[in-house]
Amino acid sequence: MLHYQPNKDLDETSAAAPARNGGGRKLHVLLAQTQAENAGAQEISRLLGAGLTARGYRVTNLFFFRKSDSFDEPPETLYCAPSRPGNPLALLRMLWTLGRHIRTTRPDAVLTFQHFGNVIGAGVTRLVSRAPIVANQVSSALAMSRPVRTADIVMGSLGFFDCITLNSKDMEREYSRYPAAYRSRMVHVPHGFDDKALTLSKEAARGQFNLPPDRVLIGCAARLHPHKRLDLAIGLLPDQPSWHLALAGQGADEARLRQLANDLNVSDRLHLLGEIPPGRMADFLACLDVFVFPTQAETFGLAAVEAANAGVPSVVTDLPVLREVLSYEGRPTALFVDASDHAKLSAAVSRLVTDKQLRDELRQNAKGLRLRYSVDAMVEEYVRILDRVV
Repeated sequence: MLHYQPNKDLDETSAAAPARNGGGRKLHVLLAQTQAENAGAQEISRLLGAGLTARGYRVTNLFFFRKSDSFDEPPETLYCAPSRPGNPLALLRMLWTLGRHIRTTRPDAVLTFQHFGNVIGAGVTRLVSRAPIVANQVSSALAMSRPVRTADIVMGSLGFFDCITLNSKDMEREYSRYPAAYRSRMVHVPHGFDDKALTLSKEAARGQFNLPPDRVLIGCAARLHPHKRLDLAIGLLPDQPSWHLALAGQGADEARLRQLANDLNVSDRLHLLGEIPPGRMADFLACLDVFVFPTQAETFGLAAVEAANAGVPSVVTDLPVLREVLSYEGRPTALFVDASDHAKLSAAVSRLVTDKQLRDELRQNAKGLRLRYSVDAMVEEYVRILDRVV
């Protein structure tokens, strides 16, 4: 694994001095990923793009297609297709447009995100450009099909990627089985996150989203995808008649979740709010009594980190990566539970609803998360990487 040593001169000057090439032109960085939606990978690229721009880089955002109409589009954004390609001809048009955008923008470096963004983005970039490629692994192995995972391993081992960033130590352990040529390009860059400090009262926040003002409200912000296992959160409602569940997100699992709520006769207590832009996420978190995160697999768990940092008591799946990131100086900032065990999940949420001392303890522990996961530290690490690969 690569371990970049801090560059003292770079640390002291990169935030103030514009990043330029030998001819005095601003270095141009292209951030490429699969779909445009308000989700974790897009939030990280938004923060990174803003940070690099502030440090003097020219930044262009490139998405293969637009998935969400409410996507909070960053400046200088390009699309290759208006929606996910539905047939081979549409896919070829999207790939052709992708290559044309890369040729036209002439980036000095390309940063790819998500597994399809890495594999497709790096493949097309190598065909049309000599720009170095930094692949950001923000997808769990569970989210990758075998062909995509195989392509990623082969491309990483053969040098399609000049650098491969991993966002947690748990991912480093997962990737420790990969070939040595792949691992030699890996570097650990923890995510930074935007502070979602709560500024609204619970009553005012719930009023904004038309949520019940006087009920226990549990909730989650996540893509509506089977891997997020939001059905386990819905399953808590039948045994707790006073509880309501609010879900912020969009995705293909929405119909199944609605049907489950109907089958359990809790549709009137399930609130599907759709996708919420980053600027309103703090207001959503302010609505909640408990944040519930029953996900099956994560590489970081940005939504859970944001919720804990905002002071929302949280119950999360007991995954090694979540134990890693949801702690500060060895102290937990959330309750960890086997979310597939209905009784344990229900008991953990009930405990947070009723135990003020525990809620206060978790909030106090979580105050250190903003220090551990600084956006500035994340951006500076990418500045170091760009300084070496460009």
